[in-house]
Amino acid sequence: MSEHPDVAVIRRGYQAFSAGDLETMATLMTADVIHHVPGKSPLSGHHKGREAVLDYYRTLGTETKGTLRVDLETVLADGRGHVISVHQVRADRGDRGIEMHGGLFFTLIGNKITDIDECVADIDESDAFWS
Repeated sequence: MSEHPDVAVIRRGYQAFSAGDLETMATLMTADVIHHVPGKSPLSGHHKGREAVLDYYRTLGTETKGTLRVDLETVLADGRGHVISVHQVRADRGDRGIEMHGGLFFTLIGNKITDIDECVADIDESDAFWS
């Protein structure tokens, strides 16, 4: 059975993120993409536009001094432009570490990501780590 094209886009995005390949990531998003980050940390909120989303990803790398690892576990598509991914996040920041499950809910139009809603297993722990 072949992989749905929307699933392939998301897998490619995870591969690019893990490799620090923001150029490839940029090609997978619309210019007006929005990444919604939950919680109350300084990184929470709505990152609007391709450059703002890429800056958010750069900040994740900078804040963790390159220790951030995201291991993709599952990708599910509905065939109507919605994709859900589940992953494991690991990172260190200062004297604190984090390891938890997270997920992203993507909306795609024309094989491009237009919207990303982020979810985490423990919002309080996530806020503490990023604050």
